[in-house]
Amino acid sequence: MIKGPSSLLIGLFSLLAVASGYGQKAFIKVFDQKSREPVAFAHVCFEGLKSGAPRYSLTSIEGTVSNDVSEISKIAISYVGFATYTDTIKPGQSLEIQLRPKVLNMDEVVVTAQYTPERADKSIYKVEVINARQIELKAATNMADLLKDQSTMRVTQDGVLGTSLRIQGMSGENVKFLQDGVPLIGRMNGNFDLNQINLFNVDHVELIEGPMSVIYGSNALAGVINIITKENKSSLLNATASAYTESVGVYNLDASVSLNHAKHGFSIDGGRNFFGGYSPVDTSRIQTFKPRRQYFFDGYYSFTTNILKLKFTGDYFNELLIDKGPFVDMYDETAFDNHFTTIRYSGRADASIKLPKNRFLNVLGSWSGYTRIRETLFKNLTTLNENLVPQSWAQDTTTINNLIARGTYAKSNPDSKFNYQAGVDISIEQGAGKKISGNNREIGDYAGFLSVKWDPVKTLSIQPGLRLIYNTHYAAPLVYALSAKWNFVEPLNLRFSYSRGFRAPSIKELYLVFVDVNHNVYGNPDLKAEKSNNFNLNLNWAAEKNKVAWSMDVTGFYNFIENVILLAQTGSALEYSYENVSRYKSAGVQIGCSYSVYPAFKLLLGLAETGITGSPDAAVAYQPFKWSSEITVSPSYRFIKPDITLSLYYKYSGSTPQLQFNEKVLSWGWVDPYNTMDFTAGKGFWDSRIRLSAGVKNIFNTTTIASTGGNGGVHSGGNGNTNIGWGRTVFIKLSFQFNKYK
Repeated sequence: MIKGPSSLLIGLFSLLAVASGYGQKAFIKVFDQKSREPVAFAHVCFEGLKSGAPRYSLTSIEGTVSNDVSEISKIAISYVGFATYTDTIKPGQSLEIQLRPKVLNMDEVVVTAQYTPERADKSIYKVEVINARQIELKAATNMADLLKDQSTMRVTQDGVLGTSLRIQGMSGENVKFLQDGVPLIGRMNGNFDLNQINLFNVDHVELIEGPMSVIYGSNALAGVINIITKENKSSLLNATASAYTESVGVYNLDASVSLNHAKHGFSIDGGRNFFGGYSPVDTSRIQTFKPRRQYFFDGYYSFTTNILKLKFTGDYFNELLIDKGPFVDMYDETAFDNHFTTIRYSGRADASIKLPKNRFLNVLGSWSGYTRIRETLFKNLTTLNENLVPQSWAQDTTTINNLIARGTYAKSNPDSKFNYQAGVDISIEQGAGKKISGNNREIGDYAGFLSVKWDPVKTLSIQPGLRLIYNTHYAAPLVYALSAKWNFVEPLNLRFSYSRGFRAPSIKELYLVFVDVNHNVYGNPDLKAEKSNNFNLNLNWAAEKNKVAWSMDVTGFYNFIENVILLAQTGSALEYSYENVSRYKSAGVQIGCSYSVYPAFKLLLGLAETGITGSPDAAVAYQPFKWSSEITVSPSYRFIKPDITLSLYYKYSGSTPQLQFNEKVLSWGWVDPYNTMDFTAGKGFWDSRIRLSAGVKNIFNTTTIASTGGNGGVHSGGNGNTNIGWGRTVFIKLSFQFNKYK
C-alpha cells in the first residue's frame, strides 16, 4: 500500500531505473594489456554457437564495439602486433578485454611444415616470420629488397639473370621457394629472380633454414621460403591502393578489392612496376641494372564453412627486361638490343576439411606455367625503327610447365601424445624450346611421406619422418629425418634436426643448350643426383617483464652434400657445362638477439659465421674451410601520439668465398667485404587508413664490389665485380586502406 507522496516518488524512480537498465546497450572495450591504451580498429568476430553465422565489426577510436549478439556466441578479437583473444559472450553482456601485445613475435601463427597452423614458439622447427608490419616498416617492394638485410642470407644481383640467394653456404637449386605451399618455377642459372616476387599482396613470409626434404622433396636442402598471400577473413569490403617511387627511376602502382558475403569470399588485385635502369657510370645505353617493366594480377574465390574450406586462386605475371647493346660503330647510330619477356601464370585449387576427432584432410592441385622469350632487334637510333634479327640464334622461347598434386591426412590434437601426418606428393615438370636438348623433356617425381610427432612428456617433442620417392630419371634413396624440441627450462627451447636429402638435377641442368655470341653453356645428361646429410642445432631463450623483453637465438649447422652440381668451365673461355663436385661441405653458427621496450623501442642484432669447402674427388682431401662473416643491426623507435616510426637497417657482409670448379680443378674466388644501410620513416593519417613512408636506401652508395680469384664465370673474366645495388636513392610510398564491416 502506498502511504504518501514520498512512497509514490520512490516507486516511480525504481520503475525508471529498472526500465533504463533494460534499455542500456552492452559494449566491449578493448585495451592494450601493457600500456592500458584503447586499441582502435581491432577486428572483432562474433559467431553464434547454435547458428554458426559469423558477424564482423571493428572497434572505434576509443577501442569500443557494441555487443549486438542475440545468442551465446564465440568472440575473437585480433589486431596486428597483438595475440588473438578468444572467449564466449552472452547477449547484453559488457566486457573489458585486454589484448596482449606480441613483443617478441614468438606466437606468430605459422603453416610451413606444420600438421595444422601452429604458433611459431610451439613448432618443432625454428620458423622465422617476417610479418606485414615488418614489410611495411622496410617499405620493401620485392623479395630481394626484403631478404637482403637478413643476417644469414646473401643476395647478389645480375643485370639479366636477376638475383641469387645464398642460405647456410648453399644457393641456387637448393633453396625452395613456395607461394602458399606451391613451388615457384622459372629459375635462371639455378637461381630464382627475387625482383620478380612482388610484395603487394603478401601477408607475411615464413623462413625455415636447413633441410626440409622429407616434407617438400627436391630443392629443399638449404631451406624453405614460403610466401603467404593476403586473404580477407574479416571485413565485408576491403580496398587498398599504394604508390611507390624511388629516385633511381622506380615507379610502382597497385590496388586490390576483396569482398565477403556469407560463406563466400572474392578478391582481385593487380599493379604495374617500372624501373628505368641504372649504371654506376652513365654510358647512355649499356646499363648494369637493366630497365624492366612488370604487370601482375591475381585473384581468388573461397567458400568457407565450419568444417570445409574451398579456395580457387589464379595469378599472372609479365615482365619485359631490355638489354641495350653498344653502337655497332662510331659512325652509324645503330645497335643490337635484346628484349627478354618473362611470363609466369598459375592456377590452384585446394580444399581443407576438418574431420571428427581432430583429423584434418587437405588436398591441393596446381598447374604453373613459365615462358621466357628472347628477341634480338636491330635498332636505328636516329629513326627509332626496330627489326627482328633473322638469324636463328637471335630469337628463342623456352617454356616450363609444372603440375603439382598434393594430399595430406593428419591427426593434430594438442592434448594427445601421438599425432601424425601422411601424404602423397606428385610433381611433373616439362620443358620445351630450342635451348632444351631434344626440344622437349619431362621429369616426374612421385612421393609418399609420413611424419609422426610424439610428446612423451609435456616439455619434449620428437618427430621422425620419411619420404619414399620415385623419380623418372634417377633412383632416389629413402629420405628420412629426425627432429626434436625440448623445453627443458621454461625460458629455454632446444631444437635439433637431422635430415637425409635428395635433389635430382633440373631439366636445364640436364638438357640446356645456350649458344650465342656471348654464351656457350650446355646441360649434362650424365649428371648424378645430389644427396646430403644435414644437421641443425638451435637454442632459443626469451624473457619478458613488464614492458621490457629480451630474446637470444643461437643456431649451429653442418651440411655435407655428395655430387653437388656447379656450372663449370670445360673448354675455351666461353664454354661451360654443369658438372658434379664429389663432395661439398658448409658449416657455421648464427646468433640473433632482440631487446624491446614496449611500445616504443626495438633493437635487433644478428651475427653469422659461415664456412664452405669441397673436394673434386673422393680420393682428394678437403681443402681448409673458407669463412665469411655477417653482422646486422636494426633499431626502430615509435612515437605513439603522432604515430611516427623510425627504422634503421645496417648490414656488414664480410669477405665471401666462392667455390669454382673449372676443368676438373677446384679453385677459390672472393667477393670483397661491404656495408649497406637503409633508413625509413613512416606515419599514419586518418586513423591509419592512410600511411606515408619515406627514407633513404643504400646510404653508403654500395653499387659493385670487387671479385677476385678463380677463372671467372659465364658473364665475366677472372677478375670482375659483383653487383650489390643501384646506389643511394630516396624513396616515398603512399598507401590507402578502407574496410567496411557492416
